[in-house]
Amino acid sequence: MSDGASVPSFFALEPAAAEAAVVARGGKAFHARIIRREAAERGVLDYARMTALPAALRASLAAELPLVSAREAARRESRDGTIKLLLAFPDGRTVETVYIPSRTAGKGATLCVSTQVGCPVRCPFCASGKDGLVRNLEAHEIVEQYLFGRALGALSRSVVMGIGEPLLNFENLARALEFVRAEIGLGARKTTVSTVGFPERLARIAETNPPFQLAISLHSPDDEQRWELVPAMKGVPVDDVLAAGDDWFAKTGREITYEYVLLGGTNDSEGHAQRLAERLVGRRATVNLIPYNPVHLAQYGRPSSERAENFRMVLEEAGIVATVRWSRGMEADAACGQLRMRPAR
Repeated sequence: MSDGASVPSFFALEPAAAEAAVVARGGKAFHARIIRREAAERGVLDYARMTALPAALRASLAAELPLVSAREAARRESRDGTIKLLLAFPDGRTVETVYIPSRTAGKGATLCVSTQVGCPVRCPFCASGKDGLVRNLEAHEIVEQYLFGRALGALSRSVVMGIGEPLLNFENLARALEFVRAEIGLGARKTTVSTVGFPERLARIAETNPPFQLAISLHSPDDEQRWELVPAMKGVPVDDVLAAGDDWFAKTGREITYEYVLLGGTNDSEGHAQRLAERLVGRRATVNLIPYNPVHLAQYGRPSSERAENFRMVLEEAGIVATVRWSRGMEADAACGQLRMRPAR
């Protein structure tokens, strides 16, 4: 997180600086650890409710040191229980975070978090990049999304699939995920980071054996079409992306998940499925097929369930594990590809 030169919130401080800030307001160093635990483990985002702290300290902190820098600017909830939060930061910039409750009673939710304000990849079928990139999120701004999510309920899984390209803000993301692992308990098996797959960046990160699963957004087996659908990857052959995935598996021992948004009449033909199968056969990977979720002003259609299933069967017949994943939260614009840095309507 930040070095504390300009302190927007408690969670913008490194642990030692946070302890010093608490001590300066009449508390003890261990009170700072209580604050982190209350927020991360119990989802308490109000000093007044942290009754393990002395009343005078709670009052002093509330007056002088905001717990988080973000505020909830808007909320939308789908009939399936999915909740989308619009979080606003002190500079007026906003991002969206999605809380997706499990269909299994008693099991914690999945939280989808963002890494940038806007997105430089600018996939034409995705709302997140419509206005391009504004700025990277700081580590504490990523952490605060988890804290707001935890305040909604227990978390069992995390997906870094919200607004932004995670590998283009990886230093801040890595620091945030270390906090999430240590304080919230979501480690490598419970966290997935989704990227369009910059080969050189993947190679460097793989060397560090990072604590997360990797998903690569592919969207087409054909170079020219992929460059149209994923403009930031123009000039990078699909073969290079797949080779980076192979290298990732060799270095980390973790299989890749390839994500493929099915755009009706665009990349969902049997021929596309066959060419994708040819590229992936023999590789240690699985495929998530995601039927397109409507985005305002994007001229794409959603495939029928039959067409999506036929695509999956072509892959299955080639020995590739594939699943069709119909996104949740669509009526709240909270489904895959629908997140955008603007107020909920």
